[in-house]
Amino acid sequence: MPKKLFYTILFCSGCFLHAQQNEEFQSAKKYFDYQRFMLNNEFKKKFDLEDNTQEKMSIKRDFSEFMTKLDSIQNTAFIGTLIKVKNREDLQRLNTKNSRPASASNPSKKDLNKEAKYPGGFEILRKQVSDLFYAEAILPDQKIIKANVLFVVEKDGTISSVHAEGDHFAFNRQAEIAMYLLPERFSPAVINGAAVRYRFRLPLAMNFD
Repeated sequence: MPKKLFYTILFCSGCFLHAQQNEEFQSAKKYFDYQRFMLNNEFKKKFDLEDNTQEKMSIKRDFSEFMTKLDSIQNTAFIGTLIKVKNREDLQRLNTKNSRPASASNPSKKDLNKEAKYPGGFEILRKQVSDLFYAEAILPDQKIIKANVLFVVEKDGTISSVHAEGDHFAFNRQAEIAMYLLPERFSPAVINGAAVRYRFRLPLAMNFD
């Protein structure tokens, strides 16, 4: 079982794709959150009506098993959503590349008046990614697994083009899903008073004991 996630954010400037929302992920999460809420209510009613201690313990075990299965089903849905989003972004990247003028260039860090930032800062971002990371999908073959997660903060503060680079495929995939599930938008980077697209690199490591 993973004990701790460690994150460090580095950045490099860049002008990238059109903004991609993560509505698909938020919609899927809302659906499963509702299912979890309903299951919790039903099990609580059953638990409260039961007087026998052993039966109460049995209900708690059943509840735990149901939630574990639901988490796994939810993750399967997220994987499908990730594939859909990545395919769409790849198609848009090709279209953007073909239509971009040859003279187009990316802004450099020195040109920025304001860097992109996550609401509440680094610690909040780290906690939210950690909470959203589905570690049960990882079968560790080493004590520490690492990846670099690249993503774009768009002009409207949403993120897109999330890509994790590391040796563990399942770890990379879960890192990408967690990033797309972030509940808040970034404040975008600014050059000369105008919002610009900006790319981040997020080194990530998980310790398995």
